[in-house]
Amino acid sequence: MKVATLVAVAAAVLTACSNSDDSSAAADFNEADVTFAQEMIPHHRQATEMAGFADGRTTNEKVLSLAKRITAAQGPEIKSMTDWLKSWDKKVPSESGGMEGMDHGSSSDMDMPGMMSDEDMKALESSSGAAFDEAFLTMMIAHHKGAITMAETEETDGKSPEAVDLAKKIQKDQASEISEMQTLLRS
Repeated sequence: MKVATLVAVAAAVLTACSNSDDSSAAADFNEADVTFAQEMIPHHRQATEMAGFADGRTTNEKVLSLAKRITAAQGPEIKSMTDWLKSWDKKVPSESGGMEGMDHGSSSDMDMPGMMSDEDMKALESSSGAAFDEAFLTMMIAHHKGAITMAETEETDGKSPEAVDLAKKIQKDQASEISEMQTLLRS
């Protein structure tokens, strides 16, 4: 009887030890990482929506090129953040901006730095030519500044190496794009 108990205890200890490495990657995150991903996904979605308006509304090749680069960069970032949330068993924001099963709609999205209102988005979508270029660049600068603020918080408070690395990348890339957009506004 004692031998059977010892064998069972030893098996349980060995099983617990062998699983510790497998679960450490999934456990290597904190609430700041979750908040960063859950908020940056709708933030990026809005940026890609804004960038999508450029095709057919601008004749400025530099603005169109910038819009395409924003979409090309942020689409894969959305996928990465979505994958992290799923692996962390956390809610992924729905396409409408809220999270399934949570009372978060477009009004909560407005609490995020740099998010445009529905009215701003409608005004941008209905503009064209030089008016579109000015509105797009001005709004995207504000939007990018908001993303940088969110990314700075993640860099300071986050635990997930992947999320912190993305936050650093967002800061670098979007600061560069802000400089480019400011130059385009002056030209």
